Amino acid sequence: MSKSNSRPRATRSAAATTNTSKSRNHTTQKSKSQNGQSRNGRTRDRDKGGPSSGSPDRLRSRHPVLFALVPVGLVIAAIVTMVAIKATGGPSPAQAASHVSATGSPATNDPDTTTLSSQVVQELSVPSTTLDDVGSPGSVTLPQSVSGGSVLRDADGKPVITYVGAEYCPFCAAERWALAVALSRFGTFSNLSGTHSSSSDIYPNTQTLSFYGSTYSSPYVTFQSVEEATNQEVGGAYQTLQSPTSAESKLLATYDTEGNIPFIDIGNKYVVSGASFSPQVLAGLSRAQIASQLDDPSSPVAQAVDGAANDITAAIVSVTGNQPSSVANSSTIQAILKKLAA
Repeated sequence: MSKSNSRPRATRSAAATTNTSKSRNHTTQKSKSQNGQSRNGRTRDRDKGGPSSGSPDRLRSRHPVLFALVPVGLVIAAIVTMVAIKATGGPSPAQAASHVSATGSPATNDPDTTTLSSQVVQELSVPSTTLDDVGSPGSVTLPQSVSGGSVLRDADGKPVITYVGAEYCPFCAAERWALAVALSRFGTFSNLSGTHSSSSDIYPNTQTLSFYGSTYSSPYVTFQSVEEATNQEVGGAYQTLQSPTSAESKLLATYDTEGNIPFIDIGNKYVVSGASFSPQVLAGLSRAQIASQLDDPSSPVAQAVDGAANDITAAIVSVTGNQPSSVANSSTIQAILKKLAA
């Protein structure tokens, strides 16, 4: 990776959790994207451990003090994060992702979600001039290149973009904005819903959208999404929404061995494991307020969301054969492609 800042993320592990530790239970089904079918599948547990060893620029998991000392720990973590962001402009190296935990009861629907307003949907299509003005800020973490193999394509030959997350996860809440902005340059979403991250987790109630139940149409790429769990606890566990298909599980086993969410696979050529920026930048904002700032390149929201969207866009362009040309020929996207190849 050519940027050295840490990526916020969450992680899956094998330990079942309880309300006392404030760990969350989740599983996943394939979201109703292009082929529209949900599937029941196995569960994955969220690790309660701290950051693991490995590449120093990649955050692996949350520190257990966040769950053992919930009232005090959350306050301290929020203060530390705000100080770090103010000082460096980038995400704190303290938290970056969530772990999926033992499955809760299956949800019969997706509770605590609303129809995403037409205003918010419209503002996800950020003008190219704004995106070019934002560029690729140093505070945003680039997708990671993965070696070997050919581009993952569907039966029609289109590159496949895979997202795995959960509605309770604040890091997923942040990353969905960037992914939706990026994908809006290649196709059209329908039936997106509005939701928020868990009210009892770090960065509580981060406002966002959900891919669960949505569809995506594009002549360039296929998008498949997995929202593993709701943001609602029942009996000490988040309710299950979706589980990965066998093919998606293989992707996770290959490229997401530490179980981080959010996870994005871009044609098996680039992956995003954890949020590209800190959810703190969205704190206290409504979905309408977040969306309205996407067109202001000087706003912290646009710097984070649009900047991450540009990086994801460049990674997608690299697997579409520089299509569409109206996106690929942007000097901003071309500059990011050089960073990705570095």
